[in-house]
Amino acid sequence: MIEVLVVDDDFRVAEINAAYVARVPGFRVGAKAHNAAQAMAVLEKGGIDLVLLDHFLPDETGLGLVRRLRQLGDLTDVIMVTASRDVATVQAAMRYGALQYLVKPFTFPGLRVKLEAYAQLRRTLDDAQEAGQDQVDRIFGTLRTAATSTPLPKGHSAPTAELIRQVLSDAASPLSAHEVAARSGLSRSTAQRYLKRLEESGRLSLTLKYGETGRPEHRYAWTGR
Repeated sequence: MIEVLVVDDDFRVAEINAAYVARVPGFRVGAKAHNAAQAMAVLEKGGIDLVLLDHFLPDETGLGLVRRLRQLGDLTDVIMVTASRDVATVQAAMRYGALQYLVKPFTFPGLRVKLEAYAQLRRTLDDAQEAGQDQVDRIFGTLRTAATSTPLPKGHSAPTAELIRQVLSDAASPLSAHEVAARSGLSRSTAQRYLKRLEESGRLSLTLKYGETGRPEHRYAWTGR
């Protein structure tokens, strides 16, 4: 069983997330914590494989906690589960070694697919002795595949979603719907429809770019790297 620590300052949300985790075969909630100090105390006891970590905690940010853990040599796996959508936070999470980034609010299927991908990653690593390039590609591709594996609603196609993923993943900075449409060859209305759905499912981060006049421009970045 994969032992999970659920960290969220909202007691109700922590209970919901813990219930979600318990529904995924192979996972068990080892503990819940509602601030960074409690989480650190649990991790110091050992036995936790994965932390579902909120960013906005009362005593320390989730990323601050991850940074502190890494400085102490604690390499416990982390999936960020947070309402924070700014690209700077996403980038910092990647640099500190968070394996996934799930944007609130999310549904059970959204969390399940990331947990299943994490379990697959563990199996892949456990079975490997030495890694050739093919094996390395499979290891790095395991979590990336999960980002597009959540079922799409009626009227949305997986190839189109994958095309948008590729465009955003290859971009050096967040893109507008107009830029996504131009780079993918899709119409702007189609690009906007898919971007909205992917953002709602937590696979994209949305930021606003304010100009001198007019409405702010929506810009999107892929969070499922």
